[in-house]
Amino acid sequence: MHADSPPASEPRSPLAAQVREALGRRNIVMVGLMGCGKTSVGRRTALQLGLPFVDADEAIEQAAGRTIKEIFDEHGEAYFRDGERRVIARLLRSAPQVLATGGGAYINAETRAAIADCGVAVWLKAELPMLMRRVLKRSNRPLLQAADPEAVMRGFMTARYPIYEKAHVTVESQDITHDAMAAKVIESLHEYFSHNAPDAQS
Repeated sequence: MHADSPPASEPRSPLAAQVREALGRRNIVMVGLMGCGKTSVGRRTALQLGLPFVDADEAIEQAAGRTIKEIFDEHGEAYFRDGERRVIARLLRSAPQVLATGGGAYINAETRAAIADCGVAVWLKAELPMLMRRVLKRSNRPLLQAADPEAVMRGFMTARYPIYEKAHVTVESQDITHDAMAAKVIESLHEYFSHNAPDAQS
């Protein structure tokens, strides 16, 4: 478990308690484009549910002993994606938890299948202006090191949104507090579970 992950505790609300009970021994996996809030909202969601939180990108950097940008620069994207797939497969075995994944992780069919087997995927869907405001605040985005990062992001949206739509739950990312977004995630999970009646031990 990542050092940033607090141990499991009691859910913060009756609704959160219901979601955690329905989740059973599965993961909540945050997916979506860079800048949509997977880590910040995922961390608050875990706190409200009383679950550990793990960031896959941080786990990858810990395992590799270098930053993701350094991995991209030294070995290329294909090498990074293979390592990402293996790390996420390992992390998924630590359920129940909230796991934030990198923007490209869910695009991998093997990773999607692994998430479906032992988790509930939550897509934080964000519009382009919000994403650009957020991602341009950081310079460590290797896939945006281009002359026209907005064009790159548009390309990602075109290619990836149809795949993100396969997620079990979609939550519109908004410019509200992380706690308020986490509450929206929990409400959406509650609605999903109420319609799907999952086996809590699956």
